[in-house]
Amino acid sequence: MNGKDTDIRIFEHVKYLFAIWLITSIFVLLKFFMKFLIPVFICICFVISCGNSEAHQSQTPTNDTSIVFGTPAFTFPQLSAPAKEQALHWGVLEDFLSTAKKINGSNYQSIRNESELLKGYTDSLFKNIPDTLNTKPIYSRLLVLKTRTELLFQASHQSYIDSTRIQNSVEELNSAFTNLIIHLNEKFQKDFIDFQRKEDEENELKKQKRFKDSILNLELQDQQNKKV
Repeated sequence: MNGKDTDIRIFEHVKYLFAIWLITSIFVLLKFFMKFLIPVFICICFVISCGNSEAHQSQTPTNDTSIVFGTPAFTFPQLSAPAKEQALHWGVLEDFLSTAKKINGSNYQSIRNESELLKGYTDSLFKNIPDTLNTKPIYSRLLVLKTRTELLFQASHQSYIDSTRIQNSVEELNSAFTNLIIHLNEKFQKDFIDFQRKEDEENELKKQKRFKDSILNLELQDQQNKKV
């Protein structure tokens, strides 16, 4: 065996030992890291699980009567006398107003029940709009009110209730119904002003006609006197 063959054998032996050392080192490192990584991974999973559980619990429906939604002291604008008289012919509007007042300061179960009633009332409002109120501005405000009512109904009838979503839905419904009442009052106020203006114009025309008639009568009398 010459020196060259010996060197080759030694080199191959070294390569073999190095490969064994490298594999062993990697295995030891993996074992070392796994020893610490697995507990860390378990802790992370546990924290995430606890967080999800808390979120789940915070969204779980509750019948705790101490938790109320809306604004207990909230009041809707008063319907003007003409608007209130018209509301008598649009009976479901009074029902909606009465129920909408109840949702402010109500607990979850009450909100759930009242939202179902409100949803039915808005359907009736759309189907029974009086001719005097069947205008585009009123229709658009009714559409917004219907949308807000349906969103409140959905929020209060899900498996897991988001209290923030319910609160926002109640506030948006309050705003939508307030806008409808304000517009109804403005419409009847405008109708009254238009009627008053028309009446004044008619009275003025009658007054002018009487004045012209009186002048004409005077002229006729004057002509008759001259003939005499």
